[in-house]
Amino acid sequence: MKSICLLAFLLTAALTVSAQTTNDAIQKQIKSLKADKQILLSYDQASNASKIMAIAGNFADSEAKKAGIQAMNFGMAFFYTGQSLAAPPDTINLTFWVLTKKPAFPSSHAWTMSALNLGDARYAAKPADNMEYLNFKIPRADLARIASSADAKFKLGGKEFTFTPEQIQLLKSVVTISEGR
Repeated sequence: MKSICLLAFLLTAALTVSAQTTNDAIQKQIKSLKADKQILLSYDQASNASKIMAIAGNFADSEAKKAGIQAMNFGMAFFYTGQSLAAPPDTINLTFWVLTKKPAFPSSHAWTMSALNLGDARYAAKPADNMEYLNFKIPRADLARIASSADAKFKLGGKEFTFTPEQIQLLKSVVTISEGR
C-alpha cells in the first residue's frame, strides 16, 4: 500500500513539474513569436516574482486627433511566483497610456468592444506630464476573445479606436505566452 501511495505521489509531482513553463522556455517562445522587441520577461530575485510585460505601438494618429488627444498606446503585464509559469493567470493588467494636453477621459472611461463590456478603468492622471492612464484587469478569456475578434474596433470613454494588426498580434502573443505552452 505504501508503494502505491508513493508511486501516486511521484506521478502527481512529475505531472505538476512538467506542466510548468520555465522562464527560459518562455523567453524562447517570445523570440519564436518575433515579439522580443515588444514583450519583456523579467525576474526579481528579492520578491521571487517574474513579470511578462508587453508594450504596443500607438493607435492611428487620425483616431487620436479625432478623440482630441495627441497619442495613445497600451501596455499589458502579468506576474507569477518563481521562475516557472505554473498556470495561466486569471487576469492580465492592461493600461492605456494617453498623451494629451487636456484630459480626455477623467469622467468617462468605460471600455466596450463588440459584445464585451470590459468595465470602467481605474483612472489616473499626471497633468504635469500631459498623461492619463486607464487601468484595467482583463480576464484572460476576454483578452483571448479580443485578440481573435474579427472586429478590432472598440470604444474607450465613448471615443472610437481600432486595434492595428500589430497590436492584435501582440494581444495574441500575450495570450499564447500566458497559456504556458
